[in-house]
Amino acid sequence: MKGVVFTVFLEMVEEKFSADMVDDILRDANPENGGAYTSVGTYSHEEIVALVVSLSQHSGIAVPDLLKAFGEYLFAQFALSYPQMISARADVFSFLSGIEDVIHSEVRKLYPDAQLPRFDIEHPAKGTMVMVYRSIRHFEDLCEGLILGCIKHFGESIALSRSTVGDGPGRAERFELTRGA
Repeated sequence: MKGVVFTVFLEMVEEKFSADMVDDILRDANPENGGAYTSVGTYSHEEIVALVVSLSQHSGIAVPDLLKAFGEYLFAQFALSYPQMISARADVFSFLSGIEDVIHSEVRKLYPDAQLPRFDIEHPAKGTMVMVYRSIRHFEDLCEGLILGCIKHFGESIALSRSTVGDGPGRAERFELTRGA
């Protein structure tokens, strides 16, 4: 997992909680590198899981809720750091529809070794979009937060529902977005 995810997560923890909380979760998670993350480095996704679990234990906030909140925060930070990628799209549906072809291709240029999730996009009816998220890491809650962050960024009235497709390691998460709901 790219280091930018770790650096933004620790920024969020410091901003929303405190610098002491950052120290506490780093001490508890005891990452291999001591918590010295760089945005361009690559780290095990288990480390972010350990950090989030530690934050949950210290804050009393459930892991899924923390991951969703982090996803929203992460999208806002991406919008600040990569405005050309975000502003190139007019709305939520066009942005999310371009994740595989536009966003992920740009991410691969910046980070050739990035292991990205896959999204299958459908538009089953006017005003409705379905995203099926597939990843070996199963960060569905983070994905939901990123989608919510996207909706917030574009300021649209969109309802989001979520369901699991299949089970076991091959399961996927289905996100349905409906305009004007």
